[in-house]
Amino acid sequence: MSDPARAGAVVYAKDISRVSAYYAGVTGLEVTHSEAGHVVLESPALQLVVVAIPAQIADSIELADPPIRRTGTPIKLVFPVASISAARQAAQALGGELNPPEREWQFQGVRVCDGHDPEGNVLQLREHAR
Repeated sequence: MSDPARAGAVVYAKDISRVSAYYAGVTGLEVTHSEAGHVVLESPALQLVVVAIPAQIADSIELADPPIRRTGTPIKLVFPVASISAARQAAQALGGELNPPEREWQFQGVRVCDGHDPEGNVLQLREHAR
């Protein structure tokens, strides 16, 4: 499935196994490659690479449990999902969180919900409105 010309994103993480499992479980991306230092997840339209933060930097980063959303970033990853409700359950089980249903909204014909992964990185999920 690898296509270097595909749209993509990179997420830096302290725990690449946990963060990549989160994105696979919540968004349905498939792990196509994994080695020390990075994990590649893909769909026909997107490649997401989870890269290990260098140890000297990672040691200085404190993660809260539960994670605190990192709202001070200008980037928000967006993923299509078949069901925000199912993704919400997966997110909770995998250490992240999605906003509750009453905070979802409609945008350009899709239902939208924000959340964060196990390390607090913000994301948005979009489900085709029925």
